[in-house]
Amino acid sequence: MDGVVIICLILLSFTPLIVFGIDQKNQSPENGLIAIIKIDGKEVDRFEINEKTKHFEKTYYPGKDKYNIIEMEAGRIRVKEDNSPDQIAVRTGWISRAGQTSICLPHKLVVELVSANPADDDDDDMIISY
Repeated sequence: MDGVVIICLILLSFTPLIVFGIDQKNQSPENGLIAIIKIDGKEVDRFEINEKTKHFEKTYYPGKDKYNIIEMEAGRIRVKEDNSPDQIAVRTGWISRAGQTSICLPHKLVVELVSANPADDDDDDMIISY
């Protein structure tokens, strides 16, 4: 009996992986994405990104002697260059799916991709209280 319960729990632990995997597969680049650029938690820019997006670069200066160069092109975006010591955002590379982020902690810069299709966004949050 204990073995059956353990096997059921193991199988149930894979449920989120399956659900989120299916959700990611259903997202297509043709739907378009919105890239949100935040510095210190405040939104500073918003760009629509899709397969027709032309190559574009923009430099942000989040603080004194700090810079981040953001590069966009057909359906994807990345932090191309920055002068942070760890280079994590640069090494993250291209992001191209809703929900992906590229974060430069020393500069407090966040590049986040969200779906441009309002049908994909769940703006209504269900609150259940007892």
